[in-house]
Amino acid sequence: MTKTTILTVVGARPQFIKAAAVSRAIRASSDFSEIMVHTGQHFDEMMSDVFFRELEIGKPEVNLAIHGGTHGAMTGQMLAGIEQCLLERKPDWVLVYGDTNSTLAGALAAAKLHIPVVHVEAGLRSFNRRMPEEVNRVLTDHVSALLLSPTMTGVRNLEAEGITRGVHHVGDVMYDAMLHAQKRSREMSTILATLGLSDGGFALATVHRAENTDDPARLQAVMNAIVETAGGLPVVLPVHPRTRQAIARSGTQLGSIRTIDPVGYIDMVRLLDGAKVVLTDSGGLQKEAYFARRPCVTLRDETEWTETLEHGWNRLWTTPDWKPRSDITDYGTGQAAEVVLDAIRAHQG
Repeated sequence: MTKTTILTVVGARPQFIKAAAVSRAIRASSDFSEIMVHTGQHFDEMMSDVFFRELEIGKPEVNLAIHGGTHGAMTGQMLAGIEQCLLERKPDWVLVYGDTNSTLAGALAAAKLHIPVVHVEAGLRSFNRRMPEEVNRVLTDHVSALLLSPTMTGVRNLEAEGITRGVHHVGDVMYDAMLHAQKRSREMSTILATLGLSDGGFALATVHRAENTDDPARLQAVMNAIVETAGGLPVVLPVHPRTRQAIARSGTQLGSIRTIDPVGYIDMVRLLDGAKVVLTDSGGLQKEAYFARRPCVTLRDETEWTETLEHGWNRLWTTPDWKPRSDITDYGTGQAAEVVLDAIRAHQG
């Protein structure tokens, strides 16, 4: 039997995590094969290589090594590089995740060559077009053949934009990855002992989005809010390279916040498990906090993960308190990767 070839485009940490779940399902299948292309958007050891090792993802067949520069320059280089890969490899499908420049470049390159695009995490909307991620996700959705949404809210967002064909609610593949990693993290990770932390005795924070790092006044306000919200708890902040540069450039005062270098996924899951509260501007970490059943404060003025707000596990930093908590059923049971493959099979059939 001839296998269906999926060319997967990844480039950033959240995509490596999502790809781990789907790539594992592809390897276990009898009717799919995968070619993985890494754009190089996240490129250093602790932002890229460690995830491939820890999540047991095969080494990418292609690494375009494209990083740095403006959004336009980066996306343009990725578009050209991915197009060349598609012309050489001739896959049946191109699969993209989320909302990065790598996502948009992969989707555009495929659409222009009439190769059907699968967008995993379709339909998410913050309704803030000043965010580059919002532009990326909207444009990707409008050129995709299969739009696989983790939530029913995503399905409704697409319907409001006139997109109904090829739309499926599949659950969240990041939940699959988190469940797989949780047990390993408790067995393997020594991060709490290394940092002298105890379960429930600290807050975990991350800051990386341009809206928070590019304006020195906003960055200082975010750091002040982290310290205040932590309420005297020690705060651990794995520092994204962009954020480290912004802190140094602006002279931002961190107060009691303890910065550490970026950590791998296994250590990050262990930090999540051990934290009393999570403070972040990362979309992925908002969900991961819920998967670990830890309350989260989102350091943004809106979020695309509205279910986490409605079910009381997340609140915006401008909101005084959480709503009453309840489980979020939309994210599925940890089998979303299989549903992704089933959706592709059904579309082919």
